[in-house]
Amino acid sequence: MEARASAASLSPRPWSPSHDASEVVKGIHAMLHPRNIVLVGATDKPGNYAERIWNNLIKYGYEGGLYPVNARRDTIWGVPCHKDFASLPERPDHVLVLVPARSAVQVIRDAAAAGARSATIVTSGFSELQDEESQKLAAELQAAVRETGLAVTGPNCLGNLSAGEKLFTNIDDRVVTMEQGTVAIAGQSGAIVMAIRQALEDRGVGVGYMVTTGNEAGLETPDLMRYFAEDPSIKVIVVYLEGVRNTKAFRDACKAARAASKPVIALKLGSSEGGRAAAMAHTGALAGSIETFDAVATREGVIRVGGLDELIETTECFVHAVAPRGDRLAAVTLSGGKRGMLIDAFYAAGLNFAPLSPHVSSELAKMLGPGSIVGNPLDAGFAAVVDPSVYMKSIKLMIDDPDIDVVIIDAELPKAPHELRERNLRIVNEMASRAAKPVIYISAMSIGFTEFTKALRKSLPHLAVMQGMDRAVTAIKSLLDYAKLRKEVPDIASRSKPAARAVLEKTLKSANGAALDEVASKKLLKAYGIPISKEAIAQTAAEAAKIAKQIGFPVVAKVVSAEILHKSDIGGVVLNLNNAAEVKKAFADITARVAKLKGKPKLDGILIAQQVKAELELVVGASLDAEMGPVVLFGTGGIDIELMKDVALAGAPLDEAEARLLIGRTKAGIKVRGYRGKPALHETSAVKALVGLSSLIADAGDRIASIDINPFLINTKTGVAVDALIVLNNAAAKRAAGH
Repeated sequence: MEARASAASLSPRPWSPSHDASEVVKGIHAMLHPRNIVLVGATDKPGNYAERIWNNLIKYGYEGGLYPVNARRDTIWGVPCHKDFASLPERPDHVLVLVPARSAVQVIRDAAAAGARSATIVTSGFSELQDEESQKLAAELQAAVRETGLAVTGPNCLGNLSAGEKLFTNIDDRVVTMEQGTVAIAGQSGAIVMAIRQALEDRGVGVGYMVTTGNEAGLETPDLMRYFAEDPSIKVIVVYLEGVRNTKAFRDACKAARAASKPVIALKLGSSEGGRAAAMAHTGALAGSIETFDAVATREGVIRVGGLDELIETTECFVHAVAPRGDRLAAVTLSGGKRGMLIDAFYAAGLNFAPLSPHVSSELAKMLGPGSIVGNPLDAGFAAVVDPSVYMKSIKLMIDDPDIDVVIIDAELPKAPHELRERNLRIVNEMASRAAKPVIYISAMSIGFTEFTKALRKSLPHLAVMQGMDRAVTAIKSLLDYAKLRKEVPDIASRSKPAARAVLEKTLKSANGAALDEVASKKLLKAYGIPISKEAIAQTAAEAAKIAKQIGFPVVAKVVSAEILHKSDIGGVVLNLNNAAEVKKAFADITARVAKLKGKPKLDGILIAQQVKAELELVVGASLDAEMGPVVLFGTGGIDIELMKDVALAGAPLDEAEARLLIGRTKAGIKVRGYRGKPALHETSAVKALVGLSSLIADAGDRIASIDINPFLINTKTGVAVDALIVLNNAAAKRAAGH
């Protein structure tokens, strides 16, 4: 056998990036559609990665040039082995790096100098190890990748698949169906990405691309997402994310996918706080890393799944189901018990079955007799069991009804040949191909796929076949939610004025503690257009009484100290002060309590503030997430905030429209808009607070960890911030948070 030179008669590639495409997209295209592949570090030691990859390239018929490189060998695997890049019969294009870590950096530099366009570094021994030498090598590798401009995946990865090129530079020895599928997968964990590909293949779902990114010294998962968004052969993008390093790149990739109507289905690790100083505030405690990921990513069209099984079901659903026009569901079953299970499962997910139209109800009633339930879901019952054509007519009525958006059929694929069931499946598949709506088969339980089932599944491209009621419902809900998203996701910039930004810079420059005191916090909030209560700070009891008379009774007295973050916990707030004597007494009581505290916190004065009569206590907050950047929070406030946990989050900054959407996602929002005959409250003030707060946290960059406005009091005429805590992202805050 001889080393294979590039074939002159390669079939024309169906798609290439445009001339104005980004260099990253062009580089990934070169990696997934290379003219040749060079294996540096080729060795025939039994079972090693190089030999496995070589065997896969041969087995699946890669048509480009294949060249092993090893300075110590003349031949290997029955073909000539080359000493270096200079001895190759043509310029290298894609380089597989299989040498030890200490030599990998030089291989990258040499490959680029020889004209290579891309590389995959399978070698491990870099940043995944914690020793100093490995970290140094990782830094050197990143520098080499950056300086050479090569499109590089890895190190510490397991290779890639490009089905259209019959390219499988992967160590997996399981059988791969080299069919150009509509799913693309990318992620850091080779084992997980490979498992996803195998599970999808078992379901008859073709994978066009699979890329394992490893430590991501060069290309990161969002780069692959951007490429998949542009490649017209891809319909669904699946990613495994251990972390998001570049929030802007991730958001841009998500927006590109959304604009191309390609859902991004993500399995994301990370539910811990990850050392955020924001944990000192309520917002930080409520805005976990998964919640902030959802807040940012969902807006851009990302569907986050809870595990691998859910990922497979959701991918299956999006591959085979067209986008529904609405959320009017209909279902057909042969069992009253299954009917009840469908109702319960969809109701638990916040979904309901639509009433059937008079025409459909009338036609079903004519066909079905006793033992059937003419409703939605339909229990076709005894009549359909006796006469299968009745069952098929019932399904056709649902599919043809313009008042139904999604048709669900309770049935399983036969595990072995079954003439009648196969014929009916193909009839429904044909109906679905003509319908502008999803047609989805649900098996109430997971079933094992036989070789017959896999082949049958592939012959039904217009049906989504779901496994397990709960996972199926979750996938269908994701399909409905995705269909409601805006295709074009607008960029929203901070709406702050220069004067507000000047106050921000002055405030942050003069701050020296872990947090701003309430007076400084409210001054900053006011600059950003957030309504606050009338108030002033007093240094003496007499001054406090004078301020109270100017504001008007009743008033509130509150301790002011940057060292006291939660005032109520130490008795630092006194409400319902109705005269000067009560104000003076409150001043003295709070001062005495502070004097008895451990650590002797510095008292900056007592704040005398307007007591607003509130119909509802809200929390409005913001937090800086280590991965996803700034987010804002809205929900039920007051002392029960963490007990209730009625909050919703959104990426910052946001505009008025998105602020109203955020409010509407909470129970507090329902109350704000009027509930059980009660009048609507002053939502405009809450919107103003959210927009201003989102601009503030965005303008601050990485200097503010979190902002709490709790409570934000609202009634029918107004809404004001009566308490605020701004935690800084500095060394003092991190020490106070225990990080």
